[in-house]
This record gives sequence, structure tokens and C-alpha cells, in this order.
Amino acid sequence: MKSLKLLTIGAGAALLPTFVLAQEAAELAVDIAEAAAPSFDEIGPYIMTTLLFLVGGFLVFFMAAGFAMLEAGLVRSKNVTMQLTKNIALFGVASLMFWLVGFNLMYPGDFNGYIGGFFNITVLEEVGLDAADADLGYASVASDFFFQLMFVAATASIVSGALAERIKLWPFLAFVVVLTGFFYPISGSWQWGGGWLSEMGFSDFAGSTVVHSVGGWAALAGAIVLGPRIGKYKDGRTNPMPGSNLALATLGTFILWLGWFGFNGGSQLAAGTVGDITDVGRIFANTNMAASAGAVASLILTQILYKKVDLTMVLNGALAGLVSITAEPLAPTLFGALWIGAIGGVIVVFAVPMLDKLKIDDVVGAIPVHLLAGIWGTLAVVFYNSDASLVTQITGIFAYGIFTFVGSLVVWSILKAAIGIRVTEEAEINGLDMAELGMEAYPDFVKG
Repeated sequence: MKSLKLLTIGAGAALLPTFVLAQEAAELAVDIAEAAAPSFDEIGPYIMTTLLFLVGGFLVFFMAAGFAMLEAGLVRSKNVTMQLTKNIALFGVASLMFWLVGFNLMYPGDFNGYIGGFFNITVLEEVGLDAADADLGYASVASDFFFQLMFVAATASIVSGALAERIKLWPFLAFVVVLTGFFYPISGSWQWGGGWLSEMGFSDFAGSTVVHSVGGWAALAGAIVLGPRIGKYKDGRTNPMPGSNLALATLGTFILWLGWFGFNGGSQLAAGTVGDITDVGRIFANTNMAASAGAVASLILTQILYKKVDLTMVLNGALAGLVSITAEPLAPTLFGALWIGAIGGVIVVFAVPMLDKLKIDDVVGAIPVHLLAGIWGTLAVVFYNSDASLVTQITGIFAYGIFTFVGSLVVWSILKAAIGIRVTEEAEINGLDMAELGMEAYPDFVKG
């Protein structure tokens, strides 16, 4: 028994050096792996900013539903299917054009500050990219592309609503090709791509001018070339043409309001530090305050002017408040966001009848909301951003206005001359749903 015990101890002693060596080798392998892999301090900002883009992007994507519902509610029932078709089609066209041309045209890297290279097709990272191979200085290319794409589609949606009830489908989509593939990315590169306006010090945090006024200028040019709806202006009077479903229009407004948190919050473009996340929260609060103030300002003002509240004005007042704060949603106090948004709501109430006097027919109020409130929001930046210059802000407004309006006017005019952009009088009277598409949104109801 004693000899067996000694034998066992002896065998254990013989194995001990081997066990120690194996343990040391395992610990060394762990040390080597830890040394090779980036720490969370290194990869954390990359991960969090990528996540911010993805979450912000799908919130902005939901705005596409908001635009569709808003427009479907504000057009007459005989044109609802057309608006829904335009909205889903323009999103598809915008996605293809931003992949084919837009993304690398808008973010060209080193360029002359005015225009980058054409047809540099977007390429994403390889599947299963290792941290050691990733550029950890910002976020994934895929998340950035996805987030920025949503803004392009929103710009085209602005045009869709303004030109409703009398424009043909295919000429409209042809214009969307030019707008999303070329106009928006080229002018966007001037500010967000490090171009000449960025170098000058122009400030537009999330796109009051870069996105909203661009859509507004394109819509204004289209409305002028297209002309008003039949019967809208007759015998010196403006004839109301009520929308088909204010419940849908209200739903669309709330969806847009929700999506705007991603629109403005994601434009922080960083989520890697406590300060970044705190700023995103501040942006959310200011965004909501401006929308609320815009809605209340329109509510009160329509009651004073018309002795009754106008729901469509209140809806657009909220949207105008959102557009107004988009140029600088971070720096203002909550009170600052309140009065900036409130002025946006006031602008809508006065601008809608002003356009009618000019006989510019904007079916959903896109031009007052996105163009005029966008201009106001861009000017308001100087009140809270000490680095912003009023002269520079005005320069940016004019640059975007001239480029987009003139370019859009040319494209609309070419389309009008080449293939025609307006449906026939008979088609307009009967409704675009049946004339253009052969189907109705509300087949069991009387057209109106």
C-alpha cells in the first residue's frame, strides 16, 4: 500500500511541470489575444455611433409612412392611390440613385468643394469584418449610407405633396431621379461633404436648408411650371378643396413627429461618450418643444384670424416647428426651441394664403412648411450658435435656393416640353387614381 502511494505521488510530481507549462501557455495565449483585440474604449464609440445611425435611420424611414399618410389625407379621395404610389415609388428610386450616384457624390472625400466624381457606386464593408480591420474612427459605412439615404427620400416626398392631384406619375419619377441622384447630393456636399459652405462656416445641423429647403425649392419650381388645379382659383377667389381623410393626415403628422427624433437626434453623428448621449437627449427635448410650440401657435392664430381652429394649419404648424428647429436643435434652451418653433407655426398660417394670392397651388402646404420655415430655422441658428454668422447663413440660403430652384425649373420645363407633366383635364376631373392607375383607394365611396 505504501509503495502504491509513493508511486502515485511520484507520477503526480512527474506531471506537475507539464501542467504548469500548459497553464502558462494558455495564459500567454489569452494575453496575446487581449493585446491583439481592441479594447471597448477603442471600439465602443464605433459601435455606439453605428447603432445611433441604425436606430436614427429606421426612425427616419418611418417618416416615409408619415408623408404617405399626410398626403393621402390631404388630397381628395379620387387621388389617394396616386399619392400612395408616388411615395413608395419615390423611395425606391431614391434608394437606387443614392447607391448608384448620390452617396459618393455627396461625400466624395477630397474634392474641389463644389462637385465630386460621378457614378462611384457605393460599396459596403466585407461580411464579418474584424475589429482589427475596421476603421474605428467613425461608424460603419453601411450604417452611414443607410442613415443618409433616409434624408434623400424625405426630400423627394416634400415635392410629391405639393404637386398632387394633377401631375403624371412617370414624369414625376423622372424628376425624382435627377433630384435624388444629382441635385441633392451635389448641394449636400457643399455643407455635409466638407465643401465650400462648410469651409465658410455655414451651419445646418440636421438639414433645415440642406434637406427641407431643397425639397421646398424643387416643389416651388414644379408648382409654377405645372400650374394650379382646375377650379382652384376662379373669378378672383380661392376655392377650398378639402382633403379626404383628416384622420390619416393627423396620423401622418404624428408619424413624422416621431421620425424627427431620429432625423435630428441621429444628426449628432456620435454616441461614443457621455456628452454625446446627453446631447442626443437634449436634441430630442428641443425637437419636441419646437413641434409643440408650432402646433399651439397655429392653433391660437387660426382661432384669432378665422374664429375657428383649422386642423390642417395646426398639423402644418407642428411640422413647421420641426423644420425650424432642425438647423440647430442642440444649442438652444427649451425656451429657445419654443419660440423658434412657434415662429415656424406662425409662418405657415400667413404663408398659405400668401401663396394662394400668388396662385401657386401647393396641395399639402409643403412650401410654407419646408421652404419658408426652413429658411427661418437656418437664420435662427445665429441666436444660439456663437460660431454662426448671419452673412454666412444668408449666403448658404441663397446658394441652395438658386442652385435647386433654377436647376429644378430647367428640368421641369424640359419634361413638360418633351413628354408633358400634367394629366388631361378629363383625367384631373375624374381623378388620377382611375386615369393613371385604374384603381381607387375608396371604391365604395363617392368621389370627392
